[in-house]
Amino acid sequence: MIAFIARSSVQKIVTLFFVSIVSFLIIHLAPGQPSQVDPLNPKFTPEMVARYRQAFHLDQPLYTQYLYFYRDLFTGKTVSWKDNRSVLAKIWERFLKSLPLFIVGTILTWTISFPIGIRSAIARGSAFDQTTTFCAYLLISIPGFFFAYILIIFVVQTFQVPVIGMQTFGLNQSSVTAAVMDRIWHLLLPSVLGATGGIAVLSRYVRSQMLEVESQDYVRTARAKGLPAEQVHYRHALRNALLPFVTMFGLILPGLIGGSVIIESIFSWPGIGRMAYEAILARDYPVILTVNFVSAVLVLGGTFVSDVLYLLVDPRIRL
Repeated sequence: MIAFIARSSVQKIVTLFFVSIVSFLIIHLAPGQPSQVDPLNPKFTPEMVARYRQAFHLDQPLYTQYLYFYRDLFTGKTVSWKDNRSVLAKIWERFLKSLPLFIVGTILTWTISFPIGIRSAIARGSAFDQTTTFCAYLLISIPGFFFAYILIIFVVQTFQVPVIGMQTFGLNQSSVTAAVMDRIWHLLLPSVLGATGGIAVLSRYVRSQMLEVESQDYVRTARAKGLPAEQVHYRHALRNALLPFVTMFGLILPGLIGGSVIIESIFSWPGIGRMAYEAILARDYPVILTVNFVSAVLVLGGTFVSDVLYLLVDPRIRL
């Protein structure tokens, strides 16, 4: 067990090192330069460009820039080229704003998907199974941004309430209860929208896993022994069908960044996904590289957690 964890840790660290190199090179392969002179800005003189390049080590070779960047990143000295703020401070501030969306969306996805998928598998071919299958494929087929605009128009026209941003304009001086309820309302719509696609995909996966396990010999043997249907489904079949989801559970962490870009942009939610999108438009390389590095850490950290959890629930790996 210890050897397995140690081997997995070393593999993740080596992978993270190569990911940092590849992401750094890809960013610098993009056309244009962050320090190129803007002809429409007369204040941006060649002398200022030279000082700018020297201050951020842009006049050095790529390998030297790589070393300087990650040295400053790990020491907390990396600053944004856009506003000269600490990159880690900006990411932490936006992370705290994206976290509620991520938590609520994840809870909705996992708590709704499993009952739907399990019920569809048990009642295969029924009206419930056909209806959920149709709804799932419909949600998978509709683009997220299109569904978001339809949902915004429906809610605004039906209930006459604002849905954009983190809070309603003008409520800063209201009571604490009104402010909390307003924040919950603004959180509800983007969280539900972020969960719809996950519910559609995950419920189909749960259904397929349950159907695969239900056809195994030990499940048929349990039925032949006369065990109650609930015990066969939920004690014998479901426990074994859940094993692959232990691996999937660790992969939800990268959704904190990648899964929130479209939703945060549409709903004007000042989260980390929207910050990454704005950094790309502004060619703010330190923010882009740091977000890429954080995403890689989340992916590798999630897979490591999945490895450890799978090690705990599956004795075959320990053996």
